[in-house]
Amino acid sequence: MHTFEIKENFYLDRKKFQIISGAIHYFRVVPEYWRDRLEKLKNMGCNTVETYIPWNFHEPEKGIFLWDGWHDFENFLSIAQELGLYAIVRPSPYICAEWELGGLPWWLLAEDGMKLRCSYEPYLNHVRDYYEKLIPKIESHQIDHGGNVILLQIENEYGYFGNDSAYMNFLAETMRFLGITVPFVTSDGPWGAAFKTGQAKGVLPTGNFGSSAKKQFEVMKKQMNQDFPLMCMEFWAGWFEAWGNKFKKKSILKMNKSDFEFMVKNHNVNIYMFHGGTNFGFMNGSNYYAKLTPDTTSYDYDAPLAEDGRLTKKYHAFRKIIKKYQDVPNVDFSTKIEYKSFGKIYCKKAADLFENLEFLAKPVKSVYPLSMEESGQGYGYTLYRTSLKEDESAGELIFEACGDRIQAFSNKKKLFTAFDKEICKEGHGIWPLNFTEGKKWKIERENGAVLEFLTENLGRVNFGHSLENQKKGIKDGVLINGHRQFGWEIFNLPLDKNQIEALEEKGAWKEINSKIWNADSENKKAVMCGNKIISENPAFFEFTLDLKETADTYIDFSGWGKGVIFVNGFNLGRFWDKGPQKRLYLPAPLLKTGKNKILIFETEGKRRSCVEFFDRQKF
Repeated sequence: MHTFEIKENFYLDRKKFQIISGAIHYFRVVPEYWRDRLEKLKNMGCNTVETYIPWNFHEPEKGIFLWDGWHDFENFLSIAQELGLYAIVRPSPYICAEWELGGLPWWLLAEDGMKLRCSYEPYLNHVRDYYEKLIPKIESHQIDHGGNVILLQIENEYGYFGNDSAYMNFLAETMRFLGITVPFVTSDGPWGAAFKTGQAKGVLPTGNFGSSAKKQFEVMKKQMNQDFPLMCMEFWAGWFEAWGNKFKKKSILKMNKSDFEFMVKNHNVNIYMFHGGTNFGFMNGSNYYAKLTPDTTSYDYDAPLAEDGRLTKKYHAFRKIIKKYQDVPNVDFSTKIEYKSFGKIYCKKAADLFENLEFLAKPVKSVYPLSMEESGQGYGYTLYRTSLKEDESAGELIFEACGDRIQAFSNKKKLFTAFDKEICKEGHGIWPLNFTEGKKWKIERENGAVLEFLTENLGRVNFGHSLENQKKGIKDGVLINGHRQFGWEIFNLPLDKNQIEALEEKGAWKEINSKIWNADSENKKAVMCGNKIISENPAFFEFTLDLKETADTYIDFSGWGKGVIFVNGFNLGRFWDKGPQKRLYLPAPLLKTGKNKILIFETEGKRRSCVEFFDRQKF
């Protein structure tokens, strides 16, 4: 068996060892491409791969664990070992990573009084339950057990969040008790109190930064209690994107090269990210500083290896630097990957959300609104329905608390859309629902207007001190004309695989009359379906992509407003015309020869008759 030790340097089998690592998140890459990405990591000259393990990815519901297929991180580690790569594992419970709620499961928020990332006993009990399943799977992959894992991280950037040393000790002791024998590390930014506060006794502290490497290491060294080796656990050679950014962020390669070479020459480094990958589904995180900024579906990160696995200028530059100081192998890439443009396909049929609502979800009835979590849902959309009395019209509407985005409808007619601070201005969101045709509503509906509110979880905040305030949907009272509105129906719309399959098989679909909605009428707000109109209301649109061969491609969503795209039932991720991302990456393993079903759920009433497939990303 091999050994790995931390003294004044890293020692592998009692010989000095320098870590040159790159981050790949297996949960952001289809499993069929794990080997390809790892081969390209080795080919660049890295000897180690680093990955997080997100708790919410493996325990989506309390007590329900997923370890197979895409969730088989053990296979990921085994492939890395086959290629001669060592591994650094960062095993939750919190990971940040621009991932939904920083990897913490949504169902923690359903418990009243839950306190996260501290010595709160109910939280610790959940962590212990999870670790009892997770840690034994890591145990056999440790280097002193015949595997390739050389380091495990305790928590993540804890110095930014809190100072509960008992909590950090609990994590370390629990992992030791369950079989972890390799050394532990922590990671924090070198600035302010974070680096010192995030340390644990006897554990190697590492730093996270993106520039001025020499200076950062000097700052770190002054705050370390022992003569430890210096390591940058996250060298930010790029950055992530948020919806609404004006352009894609690019690092300055000249600066990247200078900092990277200093670390390769003198210390230890892990590139964050070597390969970013994709925030498939609803798993993107968000940040909240002056405003809510949900992250894009692409997690390209301006990394050396692009989102689709192509080698970049940064890749070749970093490889050239490593070759100055290390032997770098020439690796034959074993996975054949092609990129193709498949042209346009046209919509064949559509389904209005409201016409399928009762079919999609059985309503939860409640006197008062329930948050998404309280109604048993983690991700996606939630629709709330209530009715005004027959002699009542609404002049003012107040949401006491709501997240993140809401669309209001009266008798299926859209009234407004609001997002973030519009909802929470001075603690309340106030809009006039000036039913200038209020009497008309009473005439048309003897029982008053039916109000419906479609809320969307845009991705829970993944960093900072608001983690416990991440419930979604309508999470407090709704005031109409100054009084609380009671009597609600709540429809959970996670748009998960079962819900999408049921919609496709049994939904109220209408064939599209292509003579009315053709290629020349790209942005109509109304779509003719037979003899009826699908208005600007939220709706599903179905396409068929017929392929003789599969390849990596990109779905261009130009002309579409906001929503999510499904491919053969798989949630590819969100789209939003505010940019900067303009296309969604579609890897070939999600396609098949023959007919592929493309389903778009669009909420803004901005649609085209077609979508187009390209062989490259566009921002």
